[in-house]
Amino acid sequence: MTGVVITGIQWGDEGKGKFVDMLADKADFVVRFQGGNNAGHTLVVDGKVYKLRLLPSGVVRDGVTSIIGNGVVFNPWGFFEEVQQIESQGRDINPNNLMIAENTTLLLPIHMELDALREEHAQENKIGTTKSGIGPAYEDKVGRRAIRLCDLAHEDYLKQRLSLLVAHHNVQRQALGAEKINEEKLFADIKAIGKKILPYVKPVWKILDQAKKESKNILFEGAQGTYLDIDHGTYPYVTSSNTVAGNASAGTGMGSGFAHKVLGIVKAYTTRVGEGPFVTELTNNIGEHLAEKGHEFGTVTNRPRRCGWFDSVMVAQSVALNGCTSVVLTKIDVLDEMEELKICTGYKLNGEVINYVPASIKDQENIIPIYETLPGWKSTTYGITTEEKLPIQARNYIKRIEELIGVKASLISTSPERNDTIIREKPFS
Repeated sequence: MTGVVITGIQWGDEGKGKFVDMLADKADFVVRFQGGNNAGHTLVVDGKVYKLRLLPSGVVRDGVTSIIGNGVVFNPWGFFEEVQQIESQGRDINPNNLMIAENTTLLLPIHMELDALREEHAQENKIGTTKSGIGPAYEDKVGRRAIRLCDLAHEDYLKQRLSLLVAHHNVQRQALGAEKINEEKLFADIKAIGKKILPYVKPVWKILDQAKKESKNILFEGAQGTYLDIDHGTYPYVTSSNTVAGNASAGTGMGSGFAHKVLGIVKAYTTRVGEGPFVTELTNNIGEHLAEKGHEFGTVTNRPRRCGWFDSVMVAQSVALNGCTSVVLTKIDVLDEMEELKICTGYKLNGEVINYVPASIKDQENIIPIYETLPGWKSTTYGITTEEKLPIQARNYIKRIEELIGVKASLISTSPERNDTIIREKPFS
């Protein structure tokens, strides 16, 4: 078996989908291990654009088994909506090529409603959630109130679990001025969707264990990015799950030591969606240029992304947190028209120089970036597939990033297209 984990090492939106899809060519299984349908992956295959949220990126590949692991919170209505969309584009999705872990937590409409209610009442303290219900679903999971997919096969038990869950939610809804939940209707809706979902529900840990014994290639796909991790991110402006590579074990049922390689996906600059600190953010015409040239709008929400210079401090820390064996550098072509480029090489905090991201949100808000300036290249890198054809300034920029973050770039992306990639090292080899 070869196990490869792909994870974002900034704030998400680094281009993971392209590389999961690209590497799926050599994979037998592609497995999602956390998050939900709040995460967006855009794939461009032979000119056709696929926009995925909950589905693993392997669904656009023939001969690959896609798996949604137990670390995901699962919205069944969103799932079937997405399946319908992808099937309308010529792909076939069925219980033979896509499986869902039986111990996966169910995300219900009441989770989305609670998410929206909280954001509405938060006012200036908004987290910037996508209102997809992810946070409330994970809360119910940790609070041991959640309904899991395996519960759908047992109607009486399902009804008991739902009553417990509804009672808890009604207290919160009342405090927020919302109406009580129509429990009978919700139960009927869950029963109806459950009949459609159950054929996909499997003991995923067992399937993956057998795959390991048969020396299969398994690709583990994370959603979002390291600095949205509930423990290691810019808390509280984070998601509600562990996005780091280590969660690929707990979120799928694979034992430790499963990952032979961890690929950290990183943009050649930095972006962030939503609220929270952003040390290298550019609120000027350069930031606007990066957003326009890089088409920086969220796949799920279409919200504009905030843009800034490459931050080697946060990326080096992310490399350590994930145990990255190499990185995949994306969107180098977005920098093609820049006269000069800046890389953040350190921080100043309260008059002292530091080389790490402090945990305190107040410290993060007070950081002053220390920059190193490099010359840009006034020529195109779009679509280049061999390193020698890159402008010397682009090669120097990549080399400097590698020096600062402590690992090599094994793959370099020069466009959204699958094949527009400089391959320095093959992950499955």
